[in-house]
Amino acid sequence: MGGPLMQILAIDTSSDAVVTGVANLADGDRHPAVLAERVVADGRRHAEVLTSLIGEVLDESEVSRSDLDAVVVGCGPGPFTGLRVGMATAAAFADALGLSAYGVCSLDAIAAQEFSSDRAISSLLVVADARRREIYWARYAEGGARVTGPDVTAPARVVADLADAPIDLVVGSPAHAELFGRPIGVSTVPSVTGLVLAAVDDLRSPPEPAPLVPLYLRRPDAVEPKKKPRGADRPHREVAR
Repeated sequence: MGGPLMQILAIDTSSDAVVTGVANLADGDRHPAVLAERVVADGRRHAEVLTSLIGEVLDESEVSRSDLDAVVVGCGPGPFTGLRVGMATAAAFADALGLSAYGVCSLDAIAAQEFSSDRAISSLLVVADARRREIYWARYAEGGARVTGPDVTAPARVVADLADAPIDLVVGSPAHAELFGRPIGVSTVPSVTGLVLAAVDDLRSPPEPAPLVPLYLRRPDAVEPKKKPRGADRPHREVAR
């Protein structure tokens, strides 16, 4: 990878929004310059819209596929179907172009975006809708270091457990952020800036990329059926006497 200016494709499908874009990362600078970004709130059509959105941001940024240096993708937490679309697309894209693909926690990306603003923040809570009356959440200290989470829990329990925790700001799902009675930030889903910031250390001193591992935090709904004993399905026959 090694040039003075890196061109990065960022992808996230951990929420109902499909997020993708292209960013530059200049040598010696930790903050990316976003060249193009798309955020489409359509959780039912992740697979349909993502590829076309990638084409749009590449065209708008005037960055060709051969000019890209890396792919960054949000690995959740999130639902199985959404995460699978984004991560599979990122992995396939990187493999086809011979690029490294770096996975980041999507909640880390939201936190990184908020910490990069001019607002003075020393502690932060990120929450996201996990459905089933639960939320995904993680807590961060000054500078964006994650100190708790990610986890999936009922909102009321998180509110109670963090009642005395130092939290300057809550970001993420607006409907759930307001439950904590703290100031609410503007970041609701991962952004291209946040995704690249969450991966910047790996991008700067690239190790061998770790495998992309989705953060489901739940067991899948589909469970492999138990094997029945041999002959269990055979009809019972009365024996004549």
